[in-house]
Amino acid sequence: MPTPDPQLLRELVRYEMPFGKYKGRRLYQLPEPYLVWFQRKGFPAGKLGMLLETALVIRQNGLEELLPPLIQSEARKT
Repeated sequence: MPTPDPQLLRELVRYEMPFGKYKGRRLYQLPEPYLVWFQRKGFPAGKLGMLLETALVIRQNGLEELLPPLIQSEARKT
């Protein structure tokens, strides 16, 4: 299994949803059904789409344990 890119995971923890029902919520906090909806409809182009897809893969594969250390690290920065 490839090692996740730590920079990508940090972005996932920092990045806020820029529009819609969950505007302002961090991408890692988005509910799985919302991420699945994007998967069916098509992820947005660019970085946002890549991060949404990454969030879904993490959820679907039970890899959420990768995120708490990054979340705590980000919390200490603010």
